[in-house]
Amino acid sequence: MSRFHRRQILAAIPVGALTHLASSTSQAANKLSTQEPLAGGSTANGIVVLENAKPGTPDWQLAYSKFDGNAKYRCSLIEGYASRTSVRAGKKISFHVSTKPAGPVTLDIYRMGYYQGKGARLMQTLGPVAAPTAPTPPVGPMRIRECNWDAVAEVTIPTDWSSGVYLVKLSAKSHRYQSYLTFIVTDNRKADILFQCSTNTWQAYNKWPENHSLYDNDRADKRPLVSGVRVSFKRPYAKYPQVVDQTLSLGSGEFLLWEYPFAYWLEEKGYDVTYCSNEDVDAGGVDFLTRAKVFLSVGHDEYWTRKQYDSCLEAVKQGVNFGFFSGNSCCFVVDRSKPDEMERVGRYGGIRKGEEPWMADLPVEAPSEAALIGAQTVSPFNGSGDWVVTKPEHWMFAGTGMKKGDRVTGLVGWEFHGDPAPIPGMEVVAAGTTINSGEAPSHYEATIYPGPKGNTVFNASTIFWAMGLSHPPGHILPFVHNGRPLGPDPRVQKITANLLHRWTGR
Repeated sequence: MSRFHRRQILAAIPVGALTHLASSTSQAANKLSTQEPLAGGSTANGIVVLENAKPGTPDWQLAYSKFDGNAKYRCSLIEGYASRTSVRAGKKISFHVSTKPAGPVTLDIYRMGYYQGKGARLMQTLGPVAAPTAPTPPVGPMRIRECNWDAVAEVTIPTDWSSGVYLVKLSAKSHRYQSYLTFIVTDNRKADILFQCSTNTWQAYNKWPENHSLYDNDRADKRPLVSGVRVSFKRPYAKYPQVVDQTLSLGSGEFLLWEYPFAYWLEEKGYDVTYCSNEDVDAGGVDFLTRAKVFLSVGHDEYWTRKQYDSCLEAVKQGVNFGFFSGNSCCFVVDRSKPDEMERVGRYGGIRKGEEPWMADLPVEAPSEAALIGAQTVSPFNGSGDWVVTKPEHWMFAGTGMKKGDRVTGLVGWEFHGDPAPIPGMEVVAAGTTINSGEAPSHYEATIYPGPKGNTVFNASTIFWAMGLSHPPGHILPFVHNGRPLGPDPRVQKITANLLHRWTGR
């Protein structure tokens, strides 16, 4: 297969002239990207295989970062955001960047994947382009901080750019410091696996520019989980503020922390995977979901719209397999009715006993998340523990050699699911205790239940599952409540492979 790679250096010219097409891939890759679905409703996994055969680079990582003294999670020396959370091929996306002092900035666009273990491929370079020192927006209604910065560059997504998570590394010419902005390329093709990125949750925890996440408010009772606070998607991502002090989270949301190890492993193994955001599921509904055999919720997937929940529940009824390789999933109802804004408005299943000290004023009612996932976020809900097998005879454990009581050390955390729903055929495959804040114990149950058309819904009951699959370049393992996962484990890899084989037939 021929390989073609190009860096395109551009002068600082008006945005309208900065619409680019990336270099073409081979004719074979183009043929695969448009081929007719195979029997069983899936395109060939060759799209992912061919993409990852192209040259990778470790240069996607940030080498130099510097955070502000007062707004300690922000790097005002260079920062930016994309005009869209996700975008389709043929559509435009613009990049809004601020640098201090104002001056030239280079934007290197990378697609994240495996790529010979290097983790990303350089797709295109924009710049140097002129970037201003943009103003920090004032606090608006409901504590919102919304930027309306001018675009410094624009790209029309080429038709041969594969669906995936894309990072844009921002590098200023006046100093050495760098940061990211991020977006997702999505599509409508039939695929074995639909990987949902938890973009609502990324933004809910985004403190940019100071303390302006959904967890920050001016309430006298100090309860962090309330309505009446809004966050904007039109702003940079600050460094993630808890559990793991990872500089690479600057500008990248939570993808590199909790989701990237799963995506890296899937692409290493050549699975037929395509990517989307929470917004894509909300907008696309059931038809968007049923084009895939498998839906994945990975890592920290806390914030869902009601339409997203209803569409996923209907997709289960229509035969889609669901893998909740995540924790704290589908916990809060969010209002996304205003463009580029989000508010927490409800708790799925209502506020439970023990959650009152943290939650209040969540007026929107919604069904329990357990009706979809198989279990729910339990209280206390922040902790760590071992993933302990309770049903080793289940087919998902075939080839692992695991026996009842065997454990994967530190795999459970920092949030998890328990209290299984009374769904016919429900099975608890792993269960145990966690140690939480103040040494308080809690519990979790990993579950699987049958759907109506031979499909199944698996709940791994931990945010940390992806850590058991791979350890990509630049990844840092989290540490919370005196516990941590230990990294890749062949048993976790085998369980995941068994599930995916049953779900996809591959």
